[in-house]
Amino acid sequence: MSQGPVRMTRAIEFSASLRYARGDLSDEENRGRFGARASHHGHNYRLEVTVEGEPDPETGMVMDLVELKDLLEAEVMSRFDHRDLVADTPYFEKRLPTPENVALVIRQILLEALPPGRLSRIRLQPDEDHWVEVVEDRPRP
Repeated sequence: MSQGPVRMTRAIEFSASLRYARGDLSDEENRGRFGARASHHGHNYRLEVTVEGEPDPETGMVMDLVELKDLLEAEVMSRFDHRDLVADTPYFEKRLPTPENVALVIRQILLEALPPGRLSRIRLQPDEDHWVEVVEDRPRP
């Protein structure tokens, strides 16, 4: 008997360095536009990934926590942890590594790695008092 979807969230933390700098602007123009963020700096990100689905009748789980942890290690940690987001990854060659853009990149990676319809939400927190969320649209009954 279906009880409706259940959401489960797993959190991980990773560290990455970055800078906001548009290639079409000089260093001075980048500093004028982005302030201190135009200089190399880093964040200790907290990432929450929420998956959604019907609990499996045999296991009672939406998704095995170890499987989700392993997937986040392979898909997120291996790409971003202790990396320069601009210099060490291909994702920010043409877009700034703002928290919004980092969250959207992670969303796309996870959409490709998870079963269809499983990803519900991503919350990326680069600072104690700042976070962004990407929430998947679901058709409402």
